[in-house]
Amino acid sequence: CGGTKQSPINVDTAQAIFSPDLRPIQLSGYSLPANKQLKLKNNGHTVVLDLPESLALTGGYAQQYRAVQLHLHWGSPSGPGSEHTINGRRFAAEIHVVHYNTKYDSFTEAMVHPDGLAVLGAFLEVGHGENQYYHEILKHLLEIQEVGQEALVSGFNIAGLLPANLKLYFHYNGSLTTPPCYQTVKWTIFNQTMLLSHHQMSMLVSTLRNPDNTLLQNNYRPVQNLHGRRVLASFQTTPSVKHFPGKES
Repeated sequence: CGGTKQSPINVDTAQAIFSPDLRPIQLSGYSLPANKQLKLKNNGHTVVLDLPESLALTGGYAQQYRAVQLHLHWGSPSGPGSEHTINGRRFAAEIHVVHYNTKYDSFTEAMVHPDGLAVLGAFLEVGHGENQYYHEILKHLLEIQEVGQEALVSGFNIAGLLPANLKLYFHYNGSLTTPPCYQTVKWTIFNQTMLLSHHQMSMLVSTLRNPDNTLLQNNYRPVQNLHGRRVLASFQTTPSVKHFPGKES
């Protein structure tokens, strides 16, 4: 997993470059009927929810991308576990929604091409009250404690797992954060965080087991070197200070 375009990274907001060309991310087909059954699995590294290809990114990216799956990264009761960090700060957890470019026939084909993949990332933190959307996933974790176990999840509005504001985000070129770490991911990291209850977060970090049959915790990769990559922002990250002679700026 070497290379100069690896993920995750630390986003230094002072270094991020405002790009007015970054349009709001648009989701299509994300609201699924309850009779649509989705497969949830403990693959030993994370919890994965398979997504139907009817879910797509139709705005914010130059090309169209189809959803494949989403998964989570988390820490432990004693510390946070997001993969990306903002100004050196790590958040409690992070969701990744993985998509592939529709110009390729499949995720497997797309993942080796430079424009192959698009991943939406959002940070999770502890707040007040249950998060009804995350509940749809978390309520099944006890059924998939062991590696390889699967459960069926009734369809719900997957968009609810992501921030309401899809206009504010950071964008950079990076990689998958697990082997084979292909450097084919166009990353979108939302600025708005998602809130889970304390109970929900503790369920996430203390339920699943890994191949060693110990608790699956701290399943995040350390931040990687930028190697001169530019991180773009869809919004002004630093207040523009205008100096007027003789006046307070």
